[in-house]
Amino acid sequence: MKPGPLPAVDLPDDDAAPAAELPRRGRLPVGLGDAGRRPEEPLAVIGLGPAGAGRSEVLARLLRLDPAMLAVPAGSWLVVRHSRVPTRAAYVPGYRQPHSYGADRLAAGPALARPPRRVELSLPEPLLRHFSLVDTPDTGALGVAGGQLLFDAAVRSGAALFVIAADQAFTAVELHLLADLARAGVQVVFAVTPGASGWAPVPEGAGASVGSAPAPVDPVAVTVEAHRAALLAAVPGLADARWFPLRASGDGADLRRALVGWAADEGLRRASAEPPVLPGSHGRVPVVADPGDWSEQLDRQARSSSRRIRQHLSLELANIHLRVVQEIVFGVGCAGLPQLLDQEMEALSLLATAQCDEAVRGLIEGAAGRVLGAPLPTGVRRRLRTPVRWALAEHRGEHELDRVLLVTSTGGVAGLTGAGATDALASYPGVERVEVLPPVAVALSGGCWQHWRSPGNHDPNAARAWTQRALREVELELSREVSRRFEVVRLSLDGVLSDAVDHGILLA
Repeated sequence: MKPGPLPAVDLPDDDAAPAAELPRRGRLPVGLGDAGRRPEEPLAVIGLGPAGAGRSEVLARLLRLDPAMLAVPAGSWLVVRHSRVPTRAAYVPGYRQPHSYGADRLAAGPALARPPRRVELSLPEPLLRHFSLVDTPDTGALGVAGGQLLFDAAVRSGAALFVIAADQAFTAVELHLLADLARAGVQVVFAVTPGASGWAPVPEGAGASVGSAPAPVDPVAVTVEAHRAALLAAVPGLADARWFPLRASGDGADLRRALVGWAADEGLRRASAEPPVLPGSHGRVPVVADPGDWSEQLDRQARSSSRRIRQHLSLELANIHLRVVQEIVFGVGCAGLPQLLDQEMEALSLLATAQCDEAVRGLIEGAAGRVLGAPLPTGVRRRLRTPVRWALAEHRGEHELDRVLLVTSTGGVAGLTGAGATDALASYPGVERVEVLPPVAVALSGGCWQHWRSPGNHDPNAARAWTQRALREVELELSREVSRRFEVVRLSLDGVLSDAVDHGILLA
């Protein structure tokens, strides 16, 4: 059966701004990054910036490494963590285990069907005891989905290091991203490197006069101040951001000290953000005298949440379809289609996961509040998650919830189960999940790269038809997946609360 076309949806432009503001290319989907950073999230510094700015060299200088050690395939993220034993592993969607990987193989290109979503490098470097370092693709290659992924990673990690060369200028995309980071409270630090011709030339006659001769003007200071002025004209929220010129002969000690200082302050802030013992974590929690028809209300709320999320994901897939078709015709072409669509699927997975998590929290809050009394203390909510998660196993049937949806070279969708499979899909992983449901995970299989990079497959019309078919299959699979998830959560939560009603107290 031939799939129908995805609807072309004209959404209202809520970001319409006065002429003085920056025009926006796209919006961050509702739910992505909304949860903010959890206190237990590991501290990290996200490196970003345009191509040619020497970002890898700056990170290598911070880590006292050869920049070749930080080479990764195009489009992959690099996560550098602390470890006593140096290791390197590539996390590739479609595999349940990471691949051990040498720097020489990275430089030559991995012998894999597709590029990894991330490469993790573990080193015994003292700096990494304070925070992890993450290198991302160049900002010019991010696109809408890549910007969403970077924003989510920066919000969770807490800090971003933007590297720009002396002869480069901020693009509109970079200014939009930096404005979003400033509004989200992310600590942004700037590093300026020499351009191809060194630092900016000093205008003739510049400098303050001392006696009869003008005082010398530092071209490095002129460059940094010019970049800072250009940034603040568009993003005044970063007026307090620190700037560090990295001269060719320097070792980046000032930048290193600044990042360590941020990590110390942020670590203390996060440690004090949550009390050691949450209210309601211990003790007897009785059932209210008359909980009413809580089970029927739970059923209606679960169905409503599932329907709302499915509709929103359908709209987002329609927008993805429009963006990808535009890039096929006017941008990356057929050869760049797999990387582009895989990035879109990762952003869609984050969005679906965030919305499902928020809706499930709402189900627990509503149903348990009617049975145990509202509002629920934080400790009681956490006590409820464990038995609900355990009870999921009784209602899964023949389908696992830990499942990766892999788009195949024929435009279909195949499933791969297992927690290790979903772990390979994160460009920047966080702490172990405490939510009831496992994450939603969608990616492209290696066969898509092999198919669209073959010399004979360069027809834009065929690529557009394949994209439409693949996205339609993803929409159908996600719709079924979301419906099934909310049904098993409803059954699990109903069972836990029914036991509480029968016994008069919460048994968790």
